[in-house]
Parts: sequence; structure tokens; C-alpha cells
Amino acid sequence: MPNNRFHTIVTTVENKPGVLARVAGLFSRRGFNIESLAVAPTDDERFSRITFTVDVESAPLEQVVNQLDKLINVVSIRELDPRSSVSRELMLVTVSVSDGHRSRILAHVDDFRAYVLNENSSVMMLSLSARPTRLDDFEEVLRPYGIVELQRTGRVALPSLTDEA
Repeated sequence: MPNNRFHTIVTTVENKPGVLARVAGLFSRRGFNIESLAVAPTDDERFSRITFTVDVESAPLEQVVNQLDKLINVVSIRELDPRSSVSRELMLVTVSVSDGHRSRILAHVDDFRAYVLNENSSVMMLSLSARPTRLDDFEEVLRPYGIVELQRTGRVALPSLTDEA
């Protein structure tokens, strides 16, 4: 069941210096809490796509959208309903590998469909792209082995595909 506290907002903005700073400044000034943030250029080099996961307990969603709409470099704003969209996040994690644990860690890698990116005799670097809750589960499974370093990207999302044409 989706968590109604967090909403995903996808904003297309002009790909110009300072736009992200203005958008982030708006959130800061208004006291809106951003749970996740991802930014990248679109297929059209004139635009970038900013994907926010916003904590709507910090401010009503309508207020967030209205404030974004006032910024001059914002081209479009779209809220993605969790029931009709697909979202993913990427995790890179380095985990300790002690004697006897390597095979168990590799079993978890297989179970979660993660990837081994790099390894040596003492640590293993893993990668997983999945729903944020699945990343949480993977992190919890790895924690007893000793997480050396962990980095997660912001959530990215697109509307689900439909059969309507």
C-alpha cells in the first residue's frame, strides 16, 4: 500500500544555470521538506527534469505545486500517483566480507537481483536499482555483515504505460 505522506512531483525546467538553486530555495523558504531529489537533462537539451518526493505533512501538496508554478523557469509540473506510476532508486553499498560470509552475501545479491560491481578480500561493492522500500529491505539484510559505505540516489519516476493509444 502506498504511503500517502510522500508524493512524487515531476517538474520540467529550463536547463539553465541557477534553476535548481531557485527551486531548492523555494522549498527552503516555504519550509517544505524534500524526501528525495533527482535532476537530469531530458532528451531535449533545452530542458531538465527534476523529480521530487515531497513530505506533504510539511506543507499541503497544492501549495507546493502552486509555488513551483510561480517560478519563471518551470515549464511543466506533474504529480505522479503511486498507483499509476513506476519509481526507482539506485543504491551503491560497500559491505564487509569476512570469512564464511561471502557466500551468504552473494545469496542475498541473487535474491534481490543486485549486482557485484567490485570486490577485494575484505569488501564487496554492490548495486541495486529498485523501489525505495526494496532498497530499505536490502540495506537491512546487509547491515549485520557491516556496511562500510552507502549511497542512494534520489527517486526517479515515470507514469505507467497504458494500453490507451
